Amino acid sequence: MPTENSRTILFITGAFVSHTIWDEWKIFFESKGYTTLAPSWPYKDACAEILRSRHPDPEVASMRLAQLVEHFKNVAISLPEKPIIIGHSIGGLVAQILNNRGLASAVVAIHSVPPQGIFTFKLSFLIAGWGPLGLFTSAQKTFLMNFRQWQYAFTNGMPLEWQEKGYEQFAIPESKRIVRDTTTSAAKVDFGKPHRPMLFVAGSTDHTIPASLNKSNYTKYTHADSVRDYAEFERNHFVLGQPGWQEIALYIDQWLQKNNRKTIY
Repeated sequence: MPTENSRTILFITGAFVSHTIWDEWKIFFESKGYTTLAPSWPYKDACAEILRSRHPDPEVASMRLAQLVEHFKNVAISLPEKPIIIGHSIGGLVAQILNNRGLASAVVAIHSVPPQGIFTFKLSFLIAGWGPLGLFTSAQKTFLMNFRQWQYAFTNGMPLEWQEKGYEQFAIPESKRIVRDTTTSAAKVDFGKPHRPMLFVAGSTDHTIPASLNKSNYTKYTHADSVRDYAEFERNHFVLGQPGWQEIALYIDQWLQKNNRKTIY
């Protein structure tokens, strides 16, 4: 089989954050010669302010993880070539699932929610995830982080003015069902199956997805002839908008130049 060298990047955002957080990443990678797209999740094609004004939003609340995966599967197969898929948080989980289905040329999972079966009891993970899971609350309503929750789960360690700016620009309501589905068979992958090259990017100060959880995700893949790599930076969960994001984007570009040509099936 001939090697692939995709120049198309599909960015997939995570929960609670507007897809517009990829705007500067798109500019960066387009300057490197890639074609990029960062579509919104279903029912979220609006700015953060408008999406917050719709909370509690019954359409967003109705979404399930399987529907989200199907949505991005359809985006991927509509493209002229198998895309490089770069996903953050739940977007990283979706990227892994699509790679497992043979729909990517390479995958970068940034601070990714892990597939079914990988868990941690680290306190920061439990605190950050308690509100979004919405246990003992109705799944008919979306969950919108308040600013204090945003500070802990996304922007810990950043100056207050940057935390406030990030919340105003990007924080949006989310489906509790999607968050809950990440622990079910909807999030299942076959870790032993051959796969296209994968890079896991972790953050040492991330409360929501601790680096140790990313490392567990990375080590779970066992196919000997498939490329998988792991990199860790001093970043929180707001990694896409955190000052210095260019360092990570550059690392990813260099990794892609090295690994995106490798074909194992």
